[in-house]
Amino acid sequence: MPDRRGCEVSLPCDSHVHSEWSWDTPVGDMEGSCARAVEIGLPAITFTEHLDHTVWRIALEGPYATDHLTGIADPDGLLTPPTFDPTGYLAAIEHCRDRFTQLHILSGLELGEPHRHVEQCSQILAAGRFDRVLGSLHTLPDQGAFAEPWGVYPHRHPHEVMREYLAGVATMMATSGMFSVLAHIDYPVRSWPAERVGSFDPKAFEEEFRHALRATARSGRALEINTRLPLDATILSWWHQEGGDAVTFGSDAHRPEAVAHGLGDAARMAEACGFRPSANPYDLWGRAD
Repeated sequence: MPDRRGCEVSLPCDSHVHSEWSWDTPVGDMEGSCARAVEIGLPAITFTEHLDHTVWRIALEGPYATDHLTGIADPDGLLTPPTFDPTGYLAAIEHCRDRFTQLHILSGLELGEPHRHVEQCSQILAAGRFDRVLGSLHTLPDQGAFAEPWGVYPHRHPHEVMREYLAGVATMMATSGMFSVLAHIDYPVRSWPAERVGSFDPKAFEEEFRHALRATARSGRALEINTRLPLDATILSWWHQEGGDAVTFGSDAHRPEAVAHGLGDAARMAEACGFRPSANPYDLWGRAD
């Protein structure tokens, strides 16, 4: 991957990958993802499996409904995430390390709303070594329960939902110390209802984004550049301006063929915004200044 000076730059570590050990990933495959990483020349991969405890409302029909999720939800559409098996997961990590010796494989977790579930998350984190732990906000309080942004948009103005989400990110930063990387700060954009309110423009929420980014920077955490949906470069520039020290990259892949998707473009954007790789390909990218 040539950088903006024409020099060859290696792909960064994909620090956000899911396998069959994530409860929402019936097509996940840890060994298959490792094989894919080796095939495309990825130097390192991190399996950040979902650890969720929030019970939330899902779609039983429509574009957001999936057979796998509806199969584990109750008749009212409330989903209770299945229990995570840290022992089995960590054994699978060691198996892949033995098999794919040319690939640096990191263990990890993606903690969903860890500030709401301190005791449960702490118990899992104490079960073994997790090299990279992400913190994610997936749901918001809604109609006496919790729901993802796509489930809230139909009965609340999307701008209000976005602002509440970013305020929730800042709260998570201030009330949980169990993770080191903030995942997908732009999560609500994945289901943004452009047909109702027009294309998403981060500048309409600059104050709220900067507040969340500033809280993240002051906590000493890194910001993830999630490539499931390309992060707007404006948000990354604000991260640098607000004192953010480091970034990671994550495809958020739930199947092997999606591993490292978009990482090349994301790395070029990170460099343009003032971040550089370290000597080790699995380390965070730090500030160039």
